[in-house]
Amino acid sequence: MNLHLLLQQTPVDSESIHLGIDFQIGTIRRQMTRSGKPYLELEIADGTGREKIKLWADTPAFDFCEPLQGGESVHATGRFSRNSFGLNVEELQLRRLSKEEQEEFFAGSAERIEFIGQEYQFIQSTVAAFLDPRLRLLCQTFLEQFGDRFKRAAAAREIHHARRGGLIEHTAQMMRSAVALAPVYPQMNGDLLCAGVLFHDCGKLWENDYAEQSFVSHPQVVGELLGHISIGIELVNKLWRTLESRPEFQETGTPSAETVRQHLLHLIASHHGQKEYGAPVTPRTPEGWALHYIDNLDARIEMMRSIYADKPLIAPGIHDYKRPLEGHAVTPLAKWQKI
Repeated sequence: MNLHLLLQQTPVDSESIHLGIDFQIGTIRRQMTRSGKPYLELEIADGTGREKIKLWADTPAFDFCEPLQGGESVHATGRFSRNSFGLNVEELQLRRLSKEEQEEFFAGSAERIEFIGQEYQFIQSTVAAFLDPRLRLLCQTFLEQFGDRFKRAAAAREIHHARRGGLIEHTAQMMRSAVALAPVYPQMNGDLLCAGVLFHDCGKLWENDYAEQSFVSHPQVVGELLGHISIGIELVNKLWRTLESRPEFQETGTPSAETVRQHLLHLIASHHGQKEYGAPVTPRTPEGWALHYIDNLDARIEMMRSIYADKPLIAPGIHDYKRPLEGHAVTPLAKWQKI
């Protein structure tokens, strides 16, 4: 059982069900009600998502968790239910996972391992097909040096793809869109656009990093001080400078290596689209605008997916609200089927 399946099996305002589940305890916040009753608010996580639960002071689970600092991996059994305020659990019993259980837990399901591997392989094969030798070598070097970290990172702390491996999912899907879109607009440089997809969020390897055995991403000083756009620009510049003496950079051809570098850095800098959303500069090229909208599209489609999976219907075809999208999500139109 994982958190995603748990939420599927406990619809809002349904009767509680008795389940067993493994999860990692992230943050533990000690709180108190207005009447002075203490409780713990736990953020729990696994490879499928994050949730919060409350533990009351008169329960064995409170005594188990109260001295912890977070990071413990546990097996939990109890009666789970949900209401409009979130996930509830009664009769909760906790025990630490054994070393063998932890290794299996952090490895993830066989299906998840296979899926992330397929997404990573798609990114590798797309990069290998680049015509521009400079961009091909740059992207391959990044994957060789940072591939393991890339596979762990999240695309965001909240909102979309906010889970271990989420950045790989987001990047691969964006790259599929870029590959499909480039021929539609032949004035665009397809290699540059796909390289921009790979590097646009590469700074999140430090901003949204996950340790090798963790489903919880803890903030890092460098991420807080610089943000993923600045880190991404610095990383690309550093990689580029280490590769300039390689034969791939000496091949005769246009555009020049320096021009390519500047355009790639522009994609990283402008992919948020607007300065009020954190972009140092707004898009100034076709590839810049395409990257911005592909990024935005994939993030919003993922937000809609999570709404359909997690939020109940409040009326026929209308789901409960979930920020940051405006209004209520409507059930999508089914594809045509002849009866």
